[in-house]
Amino acid sequence: MADQKRLFLLDAYALIFRGYYALIKNPRINSKGMDTSAIMGFVNSLFDVIKREKPDHLAVCFDKDGSAERTELFAEYKANRLETPDAIRVAIPIIQDILKAMHIPCIEVSGLEADDIIGTLAKQAEKEGYKVYMVTPDKDFGQLVSENIFMYRPSRMGNGVEIWGIPEIQTRFGVERPEQVIDYLGMMGDASDNIPGLPGVGDKTAKKFIAEFGSLEGLLANTDKLKGKMKEKVEEYAELGRLSRKLATICVTCNVTFDDKDYELSEPDSEEVQKIFEELEFRRLKEQFLRIFSKETENAVTEGKSEEPKPKKEQQAAGSGQFSLFGSDGDSPATLKEFSSRKTINDVAHVYQSVSPGMGMKLFLQNLMKQTKVCFDTETTSLNPLVAELVGIAFSWEAHKGFYIPFPEGLENAQESIEQLRPFFEAEHIEKIGQNLKYDIKVLHKYNITVKGRLFDTMLAHYLINPDMRHNMDVLSETYLNYTPISITELIGKKGKNQLSMRDVSLDKQTEYAVEDADITFQLANQFAKELREAKTQELFRNIEVPLVSVLADMELEGINLDKEFLHSLSKDLDEDIKNLEVKIYQEAGEEFNIASPKQLGEILFNKLKLVNKPKKTKTGQYSTSEDVLSSLAKEHDIIKDVLNYRGLAKLKSTYIDALPEQVEESTGRVHTDYMQTVAATGRLSSNNPNLQNIPIRTERGRQVRKAFIPRDDNYLLLAADYSQIELRIIASLSKETTMIEAFKKGEDIHASTASKVFNVPLEEVTRDQRSNAKTVNFGIIYGVSAFGLSNQTDLSRTEAKELIDTYYKTYPKLRNYISDQIDFAREHGYVQTVLGRRRYLKDINGSNAIVRGAAERNAVNAPIQGSAADIIKIAMINIHKKLTEGNYKSKMLLQVHDELVFDIYKPELEDLKVMIKTEMENAYELLVPLDVELGIGKNWLEAH
Repeated sequence: MADQKRLFLLDAYALIFRGYYALIKNPRINSKGMDTSAIMGFVNSLFDVIKREKPDHLAVCFDKDGSAERTELFAEYKANRLETPDAIRVAIPIIQDILKAMHIPCIEVSGLEADDIIGTLAKQAEKEGYKVYMVTPDKDFGQLVSENIFMYRPSRMGNGVEIWGIPEIQTRFGVERPEQVIDYLGMMGDASDNIPGLPGVGDKTAKKFIAEFGSLEGLLANTDKLKGKMKEKVEEYAELGRLSRKLATICVTCNVTFDDKDYELSEPDSEEVQKIFEELEFRRLKEQFLRIFSKETENAVTEGKSEEPKPKKEQQAAGSGQFSLFGSDGDSPATLKEFSSRKTINDVAHVYQSVSPGMGMKLFLQNLMKQTKVCFDTETTSLNPLVAELVGIAFSWEAHKGFYIPFPEGLENAQESIEQLRPFFEAEHIEKIGQNLKYDIKVLHKYNITVKGRLFDTMLAHYLINPDMRHNMDVLSETYLNYTPISITELIGKKGKNQLSMRDVSLDKQTEYAVEDADITFQLANQFAKELREAKTQELFRNIEVPLVSVLADMELEGINLDKEFLHSLSKDLDEDIKNLEVKIYQEAGEEFNIASPKQLGEILFNKLKLVNKPKKTKTGQYSTSEDVLSSLAKEHDIIKDVLNYRGLAKLKSTYIDALPEQVEESTGRVHTDYMQTVAATGRLSSNNPNLQNIPIRTERGRQVRKAFIPRDDNYLLLAADYSQIELRIIASLSKETTMIEAFKKGEDIHASTASKVFNVPLEEVTRDQRSNAKTVNFGIIYGVSAFGLSNQTDLSRTEAKELIDTYYKTYPKLRNYISDQIDFAREHGYVQTVLGRRRYLKDINGSNAIVRGAAERNAVNAPIQGSAADIIKIAMINIHKKLTEGNYKSKMLLQVHDELVFDIYKPELEDLKVMIKTEMENAYELLVPLDVELGIGKNWLEAH
């Protein structure tokens, strides 16, 4: 029917858990320290359904107190499930408040699961002529699918929405009728719900039995047709199979009633929704909410509906009924702004002035030079500071007030204007405030302006206050000042060929936009100065992070020379290597296929070659060929080893060998990476555009990429200075582990020394394998390695790995105590810290979910070690940079790669600088174990390393 109405029923807990775990490696933490991942994940799924499908009717179904009936049938039902993470417990009532404010019904009945509520409502609505979409990733719902009831599986991990109708259920489960899914589940069980099934019956066997016998009862009535152990098991566990079938059956006769009026999607209480989103600091979701529930967007979506392509499966099942976001008589708001409770530039009295040449500029400069702290913000023509030209500079030293100085086009004309500001930038007595000052420093360098005096970078300050949160100015302004700044897209439009340059914007608008940024940043600096004191990270900010800004700016401006011809030659060699591997893999597979296709590769490895009895599958049902899955099998199968090599070479070629020549800056002829100080919560720097910290060095071809990095010219050499085993030296010092400290002080090979002790053999008799295994444990302990993990990384069995770890801890008892003490400290204080007081907050350290809590415990041990190493090399960089500058050396520091620094050394300065660099790095911080630095020199980075 063309006008058939559609009902969407959302499985709340399935979507909430899915959203939470999708962000588990990068949780969303707001300024209050609250993990909002579960709420964000669920609301994103909800909004995606509303935007994409524009449903007539919608409800969200919750579990409440579990299934009384199933638990009575089988006490172990769902007993294997871990405790619900605290972040999800906290999220549930907030999600229900959001739904209440959106006037979306929450359906829950004590003793019933959401599956049963959805099943009952779906069947009732179907009888009333509705098309019903059960929004859930849970495959069990396949049993409910009919001509008018569909499974709606939300998009995930880059895969689009999947809508399963009868044909999809038939294919996925190998059944003729959807209700046979119950028999399928009864036979093979369901590990996630602890439904046992028939022992020995997996996916393939269950499908085979369904095809042959039609149902579980059909199978049990024909056990005489089975053979051997399978016959014995099916007959012995027949009742367990019947029980499993009952447990897997979704009830469709619960005490709930479909209400077409109540479930109709209607106008939300927009102010209340926004209030909740603001409390949660959901800036983007608030904007998305306003876009979805505005008349303009509704009309635009409706008009453009036929032009928007849908996935094939979606076209197959989606209804075509007309839709109104607010029901038949709802009126949408006139504008988005009416809903915003945050202040904007239109709500706050302010004085933002552009400075005129002549007397206006003279008076401004006189006033400027009297200040002790001033915020400045550059407006430029590009985000790339190496090519950006100044359009103007904004200044603010008092809340809601500020000035803007526009610059004429052309480098020479602008140079004349900026000379008037040189006294300010070079004034040592004026503190310069900014957001991401490194960018401004690099832009000003083009005009031969050096920024002197104390710096206060709000982005860095907030990074130390709340390392897990985002640090961009708009987020900080909305979070701490309850103020939404002017969006850059309001001035110059969205990215694309029609986007304007800042020069195209009128002076009035430039002034309002630029000075507002400076004003907000000035206000944030005042706020963050207090919070740094409270968190006791002021010293770290003043002495490490802020001085490092100028060091990194100089390194990035310098760049590094690249041998493009060598990379072109290496690219051809890799083409040959990749072709040879392809041929070998095709021979091993017995046919040609697309090795880069996970689907085709999975079919070859696990369907055709049957390398594993029960291969792991993805959520979409195809065989998993992820790195971790294949790595665990590589020792046993040559084809998998070759596939991993193929992937490694293909990635190396595309990411580095072919990409690096394209990233040479035309104006300098060099590669300029961008170091980010505010990404890694441990304090480590990260490298971008290009990332020079992740060039693989474990393979021969990976190491050859370093050969492409060369000195400035024939008068220079590259010098690489590398901390030797700094993390092990730190853990030995922090734990005060006497045995390990003594080994380092004697200059022993620490891995051989460890092997000697744990394998109880003289140092000189330690074998290569013993040393290798000891090395794996030494580094693995820092990351909380388990027996399973150690077994995967070595040739040891799991039992041998466990024995090795146990012996290791007996050998180094103080190390074990240190690990326990760190976890206890984190549990009591909620954070751990480095030798310089850098904090890593661990909100889940007392969580009830064992997996999440375990990750926090590993971070409690690892963060102080990795973070202390990061702090120490930063001190070394600051001190070395200072000596290079003060000594007026021609040599330059170019790169930092975790524990290594790379320098362009002017040959006549080599001997002096070898001593200076080694001395400064080894004396950057005093530990119980002396730091040791290895120096290498060469005509390229590989030689030097």
